[in-house]
Amino acid sequence: MAGLDDLLGALGGAGGEGIDLAALQQQAAPLLEMLGQSGGLQGILDQLQAGGLGDVVNSWLGQGANSPISADQLASVLGGEQVASAAGAAGVSPDDLLGQLGSLLPGVVDQLSPNGQLPSADQLSGMLGGLLGPK
Repeated sequence: MAGLDDLLGALGGAGGEGIDLAALQQQAAPLLEMLGQSGGLQGILDQLQAGGLGDVVNSWLGQGANSPISADQLASVLGGEQVASAAGAAGVSPDDLLGQLGSLLPGVVDQLSPNGQLPSADQLSGMLGGLLGPK
């Protein structure tokens, strides 16, 4: 199961060895697939907030500790059809997708929102596109 450390490790870690794009694409594929089907990162956060997980999302955006989110919480908010579709497109099982999202989302949102706000969709797309390049 990929975690934020794995994703950051693919970026080169502390050794400054450069970015391992193949590893980064593999680690991030399920997250990016779900983002693409959910209106981007803000779309997923909006769904989580509307589903009663606003306190969890706010912990990721705020300065304090990041609250965890379980696969069950994600599944109940995102819905089985959306999860199954994104998992199929990413080539992983729905359980793996939910586990990876639960592992990655808190840290990714925290890192992308140092001032409590996410970058715009265009800024985020540019950052990810620059890192991941074409498939």
